[in-house]
Amino acid sequence: MTGTFATADVRAEFVAGMRNAATGVTVVATDGPAGRFAQTVSAMCSVSADPPTLVVCVNRRSPALAALATNAVFSVNVLAAEQIHVADTFAGRPSDGEPYDFGCASWTTLTTGAPVLVGAAATFDCRLVDAVDSGTHQLVLGAVEKASQRPVDPLIYHAREYRRCQPVSA
Repeated sequence: MTGTFATADVRAEFVAGMRNAATGVTVVATDGPAGRFAQTVSAMCSVSADPPTLVVCVNRRSPALAALATNAVFSVNVLAAEQIHVADTFAGRPSDGEPYDFGCASWTTLTTGAPVLVGAAATFDCRLVDAVDSGTHQLVLGAVEKASQRPVDPLIYHAREYRRCQPVSA
C-alpha cells in the first residue's frame, strides 16, 4: 500500500481505535558490528510456531533499525510489570538517566549474542529472517533460536497508560 494515504478523519479514527487495543510492551535489542541499540516496541506478535518466528514493527526513523539490519540478530524482551523504567528509557523518555541507556537494567546474552533483558516476563533470541516496509514502519521477522519466560505479570499498554493484567471474573 505504498503511496496510499488515509484521510485525516480515517487516520484520527484509526489512532483513537488503537488506543483501545491493549498491547504488551517489548524492548527490541541488537548488538554487533553496527553497535548496540534498543527500542521500545508495542507491535510484536507470533508469526509461526513451526518454525518459531515472530514479527516486530519498528519505526523507520529509529537508529535501531539500521543496526538490526546490519547485525542480523536481535532479542525481543517482553517487559515485566515492574519494568516501566526500561520501557520509558528505550522509548527515549527516561525519568532519570539518559535515553536509550543500557545501564538502566541488567542484560545478558544467549545464542545469537544480542542483548537479553534480565528479569523480563519473556525473551526471544532471534536471527533476522526478513524485513518489509509498510508505511512509517518496517516489519522485522525473526527466527527464534532461544526463548524463555518467567511467571510474572507482563507490562501492558492501553489508552496511553501502562497497566497490569488482571483476571476477569465470569
